[in-house]
Amino acid sequence: MTEQAKRKLIIAIDGPAGAGKSTIASRLARKLGYVNLESGAMYRALALKAIEWDASFDDEAALLKMAQGSTIILERSIGGNRVLLNGKDISARIRDRDVTEGASRVSVHPKVREWMVERQREMGVGGGVVMEGRDIGTKVFPDADLKIFLDADPVIREQRRLDQQKVKGVSAEAMSAELRDRDHRDRTRAASPLAAAQDAVVLDSTKLSEDEVLGRIEKLVEDKVKL
Repeated sequence: MTEQAKRKLIIAIDGPAGAGKSTIASRLARKLGYVNLESGAMYRALALKAIEWDASFDDEAALLKMAQGSTIILERSIGGNRVLLNGKDISARIRDRDVTEGASRVSVHPKVREWMVERQREMGVGGGVVMEGRDIGTKVFPDADLKIFLDADPVIREQRRLDQQKVKGVSAEAMSAELRDRDHRDRTRAASPLAAAQDAVVLDSTKLSEDEVLGRIEKLVEDKVKL
């Protein structure tokens, strides 16, 4: 821990929906005493604002203007990040399905992503952060100390998302279609499409438990700190 305290790393965790990024990033940040910056929460916050303002997810100019007029804060708490939009706690609301779907759609706009990337860099520039998303290692922090690309078989990812959404009555068919659509948007968008950075460590979590994935990443962190 003494060595870790001396050198605060920037750790990037990227990957598709359902790969386990959010859970792993949150646990790793707590273990290291780092800040967990969930980039997806920022897009969710903007999507929620668009819903509340009845703005189209396809109107890039309107979305950018809303983003520029917003203050989005990710605040550490024992239970995970609190997300504040213009001072209002929206942590629970942005996990709802309509916001999740909206976040995937607003994130395809290049100018919106540019604005978000600048805010994310400001948040993580000092190090001591675990930032997860779709383009952290390729776009936000291409010089991150450690880059992880966390992936899993699509069937497994679908099941994980379905398990998360069971209490909300989401059908398997709807969840499967939604995940496929989101994967397509993430991988084919013009601005920063989802892809593993060339120097990222690719971890397939299909047959690994959360503890096993966390253990492997912790070992990578230890190796980096010793350099």
